[in-house]
Amino acid sequence: MKPIIRLWIWISVSALLALTSNVMAQDAPLKNKPPSQRVGVVTMKLQSVPITAELPGRAVAYEKADIRPRVNGIIMEKLYQAGAELKKGDPLFRLDDSSYQATVASDEATLVEAQANLPVKQSAYNRAKKLEGSGYTTADVDSAKYNLASAKATLLSAEAALKYAKIQLGWTTIVSPIEGVADVSSVSIGDLVSSGQSDSLTTVTTLDPIFIDMVAPIEDMLNFRNQIKQGSIQPGKKVSAQLQLDDGDTFEGSGALVTYSPTVSTSTGSVTVRFKFDNPDHIILPGMFVRGTLMLGSQQAFLIPQRAGSHEADGSLSIFVIGSDGKSKKVSLKTYGSYQNNWIVRSGVSANEQVIVDGQKNLSEGVPVTPVEVTINSNGTTQDTAPSQPNGMTKISNDPQTSLSE
Repeated sequence: MKPIIRLWIWISVSALLALTSNVMAQDAPLKNKPPSQRVGVVTMKLQSVPITAELPGRAVAYEKADIRPRVNGIIMEKLYQAGAELKKGDPLFRLDDSSYQATVASDEATLVEAQANLPVKQSAYNRAKKLEGSGYTTADVDSAKYNLASAKATLLSAEAALKYAKIQLGWTTIVSPIEGVADVSSVSIGDLVSSGQSDSLTTVTTLDPIFIDMVAPIEDMLNFRNQIKQGSIQPGKKVSAQLQLDDGDTFEGSGALVTYSPTVSTSTGSVTVRFKFDNPDHIILPGMFVRGTLMLGSQQAFLIPQRAGSHEADGSLSIFVIGSDGKSKKVSLKTYGSYQNNWIVRSGVSANEQVIVDGQKNLSEGVPVTPVEVTINSNGTTQDTAPSQPNGMTKISNDPQTSLSE
């Protein structure tokens, strides 16, 4: 082979080897680059978050009256139906009033006599005063004056006695002092009752509205006050609430704070807080135990889904977010309670930042990730916001630690 041909072949082979080496060198970083992990995210936004408190409580009657007689007598008639709605002044029982009617008649006669006697005494005094010194002595005038004053006093006494007799006659009809629902009667027709007896004839209870006495730890009360003072919480004028009843049913209504006890229990370190709730259907009855979720006000905060992370030993919430470089970033946050399966966070994240809520399994900081916007259903599962499967179906994950790429 000629030297020129051999030289040309050697140059061609060297150029080809150099080109191949250069291409392989460019492909090596691509092959060594780790794959991007697909994760589900939610975008943070600052929003008004209700302030809630879960407290145990017990229902207390708004008003309750034990009905007792104010005069002695025999029960002649029962004038109400047990369980009926009563207005103030509705009759409940009628006692035998014959003796009280007789007393009224007697006092009326006494009053008439006193009224007739007064002009006589007045005339006697006027005459004695006019003729004093000419047939009437000073002693006679003083005696006439005394008799006139006595007649006036007798008239006033007769008027008062008649008034009281009529009042007692009115008390023979026992009426409800409040509006409410009447209980069953504890007496029967013909029973003898007396004024001031300890046993009640029945009970009338006002059920609408109704009080709910709830027990709150004093530290929660102080914390709530401080947050109001700092402006972090805007208290509502009315308190919305959901009350869990003994049978598992939920009572939804609105109420208002009435008062709280001025002292703290030395045994439990708690304060009793009283709320007044509308109870038009009489679902809540006095004495019932409830557990209430109260909406006390609102605050500006972020809602972090509870499936996004877990609390560490120091109480901080550990989650992953997507950094500006497209990689996972671990952050620790301080929480301020929870709301509807979300942790309440006021700082540590920013608006439009993406929090990873699905695909955290084996995820570490600094891993490249591909975010997929998801929503979280009421049952705690995540669902892609837009269809991403070949058949158009969205993929749902039930495991908070399962990656969407699996």
